Amino acid sequence: MANPSLLILPGDGIGPEVMAQVTRIIDWFGEKRDLAFDAEHDLVGGAAYDKHGTPLHDDTMARALEVDAVLLGAVGGPKYDDLDFSVKPERGLLRLRKEMDLFSNLRPAQCFDALADFSSLKKDIVAGLDIMIVRELTSGVYFGEPRGIFEEGNERVGINTQRYTESEIERVARSAFELARRRGNKVCSMEKANVMESGILWREVTQRVRDAEYPDVELSHMYADNGAMQLVRAPKQFDVIVTDNLFGDILSDCAAMLTGSLGMLPSASLGAPNADGRPKALYEPVHGSAPDIAGQGKANPIACILSFAMALRYSFDQGEEAARLEKAVEQALADGARTPDLMGPEGGTPITTEEMGNAILKALDASL
Repeated sequence: MANPSLLILPGDGIGPEVMAQVTRIIDWFGEKRDLAFDAEHDLVGGAAYDKHGTPLHDDTMARALEVDAVLLGAVGGPKYDDLDFSVKPERGLLRLRKEMDLFSNLRPAQCFDALADFSSLKKDIVAGLDIMIVRELTSGVYFGEPRGIFEEGNERVGINTQRYTESEIERVARSAFELARRRGNKVCSMEKANVMESGILWREVTQRVRDAEYPDVELSHMYADNGAMQLVRAPKQFDVIVTDNLFGDILSDCAAMLTGSLGMLPSASLGAPNADGRPKALYEPVHGSAPDIAGQGKANPIACILSFAMALRYSFDQGEEAARLEKAVEQALADGARTPDLMGPEGGTPITTEEMGNAILKALDASL
C-alpha cells in the first residue's frame, strides 16, 4: 500500500521554523514506528505571492485536493499590508478552506499539568482541562447575503446576514457527535435561540440529528453568552462544544486563553469523507506568523507539532501514535523545556525552537 500523503505549507514568519520541527517528528515516525508519509513542500501566503504573484498557486490548490492531509504553518506579515485585498497572504488560506469545503473547525483546549500556572485562571479551575470546540467554518454571518455598507436616508448602514441551512447544521452536528464518541460522549450545542431564528433552527436540527443518529451521546443546549461565562467559571464541565461560525470564533479564542499560551494550541479543519473514508483536512496551529520573532529561534513549535498529532488521529486513524506524541510533548514540558512564551515569573533560561524539538524527540525515544 502507498504511504499516506501530506502537503506541507510552511508559509510565512515563524511558519518555516515551527514546521521544520514537525518535519523532524514526521521523519521520526517513519524511522522508529514504521509509519512513513509521502510528504511534499510548497508555498502559501506571502511566500507564494513573492514567487507567483498570488497567495496560492493553482497547482498547489490542485495538489491540496489530492493529498490525504495538508499541514500549514502560518501566513501574513507587515511586508504584505499594502497589497490589494484579493492577493493578501490570508486569501491563500481562505481559498484552501473554501475549495476543500472544510466546514468543521476543531479547536482543542488542553491544559498540560506543567503549564497549569500559566493560565489567567486559578490552577484548580484549569488543571486537567481537555475540551474540544467544533466551529462551523463555511457559513453563517461571515458569508451570508446581503452584506455590505449601504446608504440609508442620510446615513450609512452596515449589514451582515446570519444564514444557515438545515444541511449545513446537520453536517457540523454529525462531526461533533462523532468526535464525542471518541472522547467523553457529551456534546453541548451553543446558539442564541432566545433571540435569533437561526439559533432556533440550529437547536432543532442538532437535537434531531442526535435523536435519530446518536442516541448514545449526551446532548445539552446552552445560549452562547452563557457558554462564554461558563468557560471561564467552570470549563471542565464541557467535553465537546458545537457552535456556529461567529460564536465559534469568539468561544474558541476564549477557551484558548484558558491554557496559558497560543503557542500550545493546534487546530484542524475537516470536510466531508472521501471514498476512502478520510475527510479532506487541513491542520494548522492557532497562532499567527509572529513576524517580530521570525528567524530568531524563539518560536514555540508545540502548536504545530500537536496539529500533526491531530492529523495522526483524525486523518490517519493512528490514535495510539497521536497519544504517544501528545505524551512526549507533556513529558518535555514536565522536564522543564520552555520556549520564551512559556517562561514563568520564576525566570530561567528559555530554549530555542530547535531545542524544544530535541526535547520532544528525546521523549519520543524514551516512549519506545
